Amino acid sequence: MKREFRLLKNYDFQSVIQQKRSAANKSFVVYVKKNDLNKMRVGVTVGNKYGCAVLRNKAKRQVREMVKDMFDFSLAVDIVIIIRKEFINRTFQKNNEELHYIYKKLIEKVD
Repeated sequence: MKREFRLLKNYDFQSVIQQKRSAANKSFVVYVKKNDLNKMRVGVTVGNKYGCAVLRNKAKRQVREMVKDMFDFSLAVDIVIIIRKEFINRTFQKNNEELHYIYKKLIEKVD
């Protein structure tokens, strides 16, 4: 995922989370908010309880790959994806299906 499509600043993450439009399952919590830009920005975060830095970075890399293949970056929304601890116990394919389901659900809420 290109850097221009990422949320990087803490205040961007907080503004999306404070909007309180979300969906969740065992592996993810996803927040969404419309933006004034003509592109989608995505932020991925993992809590410290998930594990060591190596595991957290691996999970973020996997989610960014899922996002790159699945999301439509022409939509004007900001998305924050929080990875839950159950993510590590599931296969890549199962996590991909769950993220796809949540993505479709949230895009319908925004429109």
